[in-house]
Amino acid sequence: MGSLANKRILLGVTGGIAAYKSADLVRRLQDAGATVRVAMTPAATEFITPLTFQALSGNPVHCDLLDPAAEAAMGHIELARWAELMIIAPATADFLAKLACGVADNLLLAICLATPAPIALAPAMNQGMWSKDSTAHNLALLRSRGFAILGPDAGSQACGDIGPGRMLEPLAIVAAAEALLSSGVLSGRKVVITAGPTREAIDPVRYISNHSSGKMGYALARAAAEAGAETWLISGPTSLPTPDRVRRVDVVSAQEMLDATLAAVAECDLFIGSAAVADYRPRLSATHKIKKNTETMTIELEKNPDIIAAVSALAKRPLTVGFAAETQDLEAHARAKLSAKRLDAVIANDVSRSDIGFNSDDNQVLLVNRDGAELLPIMDKNQLARELIKRLAVWL
Repeated sequence: MGSLANKRILLGVTGGIAAYKSADLVRRLQDAGATVRVAMTPAATEFITPLTFQALSGNPVHCDLLDPAAEAAMGHIELARWAELMIIAPATADFLAKLACGVADNLLLAICLATPAPIALAPAMNQGMWSKDSTAHNLALLRSRGFAILGPDAGSQACGDIGPGRMLEPLAIVAAAEALLSSGVLSGRKVVITAGPTREAIDPVRYISNHSSGKMGYALARAAAEAGAETWLISGPTSLPTPDRVRRVDVVSAQEMLDATLAAVAECDLFIGSAAVADYRPRLSATHKIKKNTETMTIELEKNPDIIAAVSALAKRPLTVGFAAETQDLEAHARAKLSAKRLDAVIANDVSRSDIGFNSDDNQVLLVNRDGAELLPIMDKNQLARELIKRLAVWL
């Protein structure tokens, strides 16, 4: 797999002659494994056609802020949420100035204001424009707000001048994208994460389980590995592929998950219990398939072990974070769980909502600890996982 495998990158193209390099950048990002979508400013379409980017990316190209068809579905918001990383290449002096001032008079600027994803800017302009105090001021302001500035290079320019202002070459931008999505904030740390459902056998062909897809836990494991951690994923039954650089241990029942977790948490720095563990299991599991001989069937259940509480009770415990899948009163239930299980934090989400509940690609969570609560915005689970890992790394 490429270094950007399964990453969603939104490439923004502005109106400069260096836009011709952006076509190659699409291909280079794809070669690294990324899925690429493209948004263009109106000026960019004067230098290179949207059809070129559509052919290269395999996706529709977005150009118009006031496109009725797209905006009926809030197109710029959808793109802002979709992106795990935005790259603006080329980023002209005009675009940088507008971005620094918070202007949103075209689609690309509106996406930049709306997205929670990191944004990388690859400036490209005449060397005289690059040297102006106003450009330096705008870049300093953008850096202070967390924008990554990639380049520029120096050399001969389309206008005949020689000096700084050339857009970085596509391969250098790809390398920068890899670095931006690999933070290293958990280097030297060991992280253990549980994910997915458990299955509690009624007989050889039936079981008790739940709707968990495992997507959130797998996203957290991916984000922890990207951040440099030695990452263990204790997974219930799912159809999801193992994230790169993650050690996966497959289990079925809650008891198996507990045993695997306790074996893995030695020398662990951070434990995240995101699995949807069945609260109860049949007291007796039939050896053979139970036949349908009666109109009703009664199954006696007993409590499953509490995996998060067991980790929290260890003499040498890691930073311990639990999940709370709730349908109402998120903060109240999260605080009750925080206290009862002696956790360091609880990540609560409302599973009654179809847009962020079980099996959805997006999520919104309330991160609760003893000092307060933070409601994170709705975003893709991979992006959300990176935001959560950033915060937990700071606590470590």
